[in-house]
Amino acid sequence: MTGKTAFPYLETGIELYTGRLAHYIPFQLVAFPDVKNGRSLGPELLKAREGEAILEKLKPDDFLVLLDERGKEFSSVEFAAFMGQRLQMSHKRIIFLIGGAFGFSKAIYDRADFKLSMSRLTFSHQMVRLFFLEQLYRAMTIVKGESYHNE
Repeated sequence: MTGKTAFPYLETGIELYTGRLAHYIPFQLVAFPDVKNGRSLGPELLKAREGEAILEKLKPDDFLVLLDERGKEFSSVEFAAFMGQRLQMSHKRIIFLIGGAFGFSKAIYDRADFKLSMSRLTFSHQMVRLFFLEQLYRAMTIVKGESYHNE
């Protein structure tokens, strides 16, 4: 994700689900620092700089999933099936990327392996962090046949 989580209530929820996920999969949450003087840059230049920092950290065999409003929408059960399939693949890491307020650069879109939409609704990039972690946790409980999800 790009930037710090600004709101303590979101940080509390993020910490909760990050801890829960560790029970199921090796999981690491990485926050890329805000671009220096980012507020003085236009959106396209800001996205390009954010993209450069992200691309430096990716490995060639990473499976990169962008959380993007134009991506594929899943139900929770469908997302669990997607995760079950991905976890069986030979990728060393599955990277879920939450962009900044303006989204992703063209270079990031070009590198992406998949685009995932959380909803047709628009959420702040801060809130998506918590919503996504809860859905990833939910998916893992479904994959494991546990009772967290009710259908």
